Amino acid sequence: MALIGRLFVVAFAFLVACLVAGIIVVGAVLYPEISDFGAEIDQNAINIVLGFGFIFISGFALLPALIIVLITEAFSIRSVLAYAVGGALVGAACYLGLVPFDPDTLQFHGIVHRHMEIMTGAGIVAGLVYWLIAGRTAGAWREPPRPLPPPLPSQSPPSS
Repeated sequence: MALIGRLFVVAFAFLVACLVAGIIVVGAVLYPEISDFGAEIDQNAINIVLGFGFIFISGFALLPALIIVLITEAFSIRSVLAYAVGGALVGAACYLGLVPFDPDTLQFHGIVHRHMEIMTGAGIVAGLVYWLIAGRTAGAWREPPRPLPPPLPSQSPPSS
């Protein structure tokens, strides 16, 4: 039963981390538009873009994030630094998955450093959010339950 509960916690933490990463990516990409004080941005358009950002991040991050989650669960890694580095790797992998790769020269062509930084930063924050929700108790489902403390002796009224 603990394993099923843990799977729900992991799935919820992944979805929240993807939502946060999507908000960061969309906010960073739209920042030049938002920073113009004279521009009016429709709130419905922002909601749609945030939804697509969430779908984009969760779709591309699923396999790399699943690998990180399996490693941390298997080895009971609970370090916040491990999740931040794992998130950075997932963010970088998501971005590099979209950049053309030349197998002859083993180089990526067309890397935009600002976009790479945005995706890596969003991955770090998503890793930290995941750690807050599920990473602090990684591998706890395999540990034996703690024994209950012995009951306190019943206190009887003093006899006279």
